[in-house]
Amino acid sequence: MIRRMSEEERKRSMFREQVNKWRKPMRDHAEDIVNEPQHYARWKIEPITYIMMNGFEFWRGNIIKYASRAGYKPYEGMSEVQSEITDLEKVIRYARMRINQLEGKDKL
Repeated sequence: MIRRMSEEERKRSMFREQVNKWRKPMRDHAEDIVNEPQHYARWKIEPITYIMMNGFEFWRGNIIKYASRAGYKPYEGMSEVQSEITDLEKVIRYARMRINQLEGKDKL
């Protein structure tokens, strides 16, 4: 007997397919963890190139860096979800440091 997928199962399946497409690198390259790590080299323009060509400040560059790699760089001993959360927390940290600086707080 063939069972039909429920609407919820069909939506989950479609969502998984979209996520898998989204996670594929946008450009192919050989893995070079020093000069072209996969979690950055997946974009048409690597974050470091974008950051340096625009002369961004340290805090702004780090926000771009961590936001760009969130969900793509696994941390040892962490799940994919926890690794992504870690990078997003770093984005928040650098944004908070800049806010503290603008507010004249001693502790960034």
